[in-house]
Amino acid sequence: MEKLNLEFLNSKFRDASPQEIVRYILEKVGKEKVVLASSLSIEDQILTDMIIKVNSEARIFFIDTGRHFQETYDLLDQTIKKYHFKYKVYSPESGDVEELVSHHGANLFYESVDLRKKCCEIRKVKPLKRALSNADAWICGLRRDQSVTRQRTEIFEWDHNHNLLKVNPIVYWSEDQVWEYLKKESVPFSKLYERGFQSVGCQPCTQAVAPGEDLRSGRWWWESPEKKECGLHVPGYSDLNIYR
Repeated sequence: MEKLNLEFLNSKFRDASPQEIVRYILEKVGKEKVVLASSLSIEDQILTDMIIKVNSEARIFFIDTGRHFQETYDLLDQTIKKYHFKYKVYSPESGDVEELVSHHGANLFYESVDLRKKCCEIRKVKPLKRALSNADAWICGLRRDQSVTRQRTEIFEWDHNHNLLKVNPIVYWSEDQVWEYLKKESVPFSKLYERGFQSVGCQPCTQAVAPGEDLRSGRWWWESPEKKECGLHVPGYSDLNIYR
C-alpha cells in the first residue's frame, strides 16, 4: 500500500492548476476509482469540463433529490448533449421519502434545523453513501470563499465519514475565476444564476441573493450561516498519512 501524505500534497499542489490536480488524482488513484459529485453548480460544471477533457469515460454522478428546479434538469440534459456522456443518477429510497413526508409533511425543513437535516439526510446523504461505496476518491467543487463553513477546506482531505480521499481542485479559486473559465470554455450553466441565484440546491430551500451578499446566503436562508451545510460535506483531515 502506498503512503499518501496529505499535508505534503496540499503544500505541493498549492499553486498547481486544477487541471494538474485532476490529472494527478486520476493517475494516482486510478480512473475507475475516482468519481465527481456534481450538483450542476457552476463549480461542478467547470470540473465536469476539466475531467471529461482528461478522461472521456469519467465517472460523474448526480443526486436527484426530487425537489430540484426545472432549470437544473434542463442543464442536466444540456450537459449530457454537450459532452456526450451519461451521469450516474442516485435518488433517495422511496420508502424513506414516503415515511418522512407522512410523518412531518412536505415542508418539514422550515420547522427546525433538525428536521431540515433529516430531509437532507434522506434525500442527499444516504444516496451519496451509495454513490461513494465503490470509490477511493471523490472530486468536489468546494471553494473557500463560498461560505464561513468552508474557509478551512483544503485541496486534499480525508473524508472519515466515507473512508476515502476527497479532492477539491478549485478550492482557492475566486468567483471571478469561476466565471472567467465558464465563459472562456463555453461551459453550460444554470439560467438561475442570471436571475440572482449564487448557489443552487433544492427549490424549496434556495432563493436569489442581493449583490454583495454571501454566496450561500440564499441556501436555507432562515438558518444562521454556521449551520448551512446539508451533511454531504463535513470537515475532513488534511494532515494525515494515509495508506492505499
